[in-house]
Amino acid sequence: MIDRLEMFLALAKARHFGRAAEAVGVTQPTLSAAIRQLEDQLGVMLVRRGSRFQGLTPEGERVRDWARRITGDMRAMKEELRAGREGLTGVLRLAVIPTALGAVTQLTTRFAEAHPKMRFSLRSATTTQLLSALEDHEVDAGIGYLDNEPLGRVVTVPLYSERYVAVLRADAALAGKARLRWADLSGADLCLLTPDMQNRRIIAGHLAAAGVEVAPKVETNSTIVLISHVLSSGWVTILPERAAAIFLEGLPLVARPITAPDAAHEIGLIAPWREPHTPLLAALLAEARRFDRD
Repeated sequence: MIDRLEMFLALAKARHFGRAAEAVGVTQPTLSAAIRQLEDQLGVMLVRRGSRFQGLTPEGERVRDWARRITGDMRAMKEELRAGREGLTGVLRLAVIPTALGAVTQLTTRFAEAHPKMRFSLRSATTTQLLSALEDHEVDAGIGYLDNEPLGRVVTVPLYSERYVAVLRADAALAGKARLRWADLSGADLCLLTPDMQNRRIIAGHLAAAGVEVAPKVETNSTIVLISHVLSSGWVTILPERAAAIFLEGLPLVARPITAPDAAHEIGLIAPWREPHTPLLAALLAEARRFDRD
């Protein structure tokens, strides 16, 4: 039954029989038969069918929630038994907001030292994508904002406070100031992350509050693209201090703290709500609580 529930979850996510079959590594007829067998076993119709997938029935929506819990518990049980035999092994999957990708290395490096059999899979994601991936068991945990937008029922551990700097070429006029106010950026040619990123929404709010029109020359989901435009065009970008630091050494760039207000937002580990925690999640939460303390 677990296999059928996993196929059903794949279909609920892909909303397409062919793509769902490909995701779980079976043929489309095999997946369709498994879904029908699950419906027969439960005595309800789960999927609206026509010439193509038309959505889940109300019963299908409820079964999807149960299926997530059941398959999650099965994975947790297998993980706990394996950890008891071998210690922590396998792949730790993390979804990380782009501006925290540089900072996550401290967490993964320390975790690898404590658990040398572990490997890591890191993916860049917006907060919305991060939470969706957690819900669908596509990642084990995420790193993102804790205090700006609702997160739902999750476990969180604060890691650090994000503060903002303007990154600009060393020969730019604004580079002569030791600090900048948000209002000082009025009239500057800005390049910023895309509006689907919480970082962009936070920064846009501070700029708007200071009376600065938010109409960037470039929008992108890549910090590398932002820095490339600062270097080539003399424009200005705004990044968290930790995210900016990795670009400053060896490049003709400076970072100026932005004040008035001196804004700060909490970044932390976001994990699924589960009691008891799996050995992997318990170890990760413990390492997160030690983050940056040494």
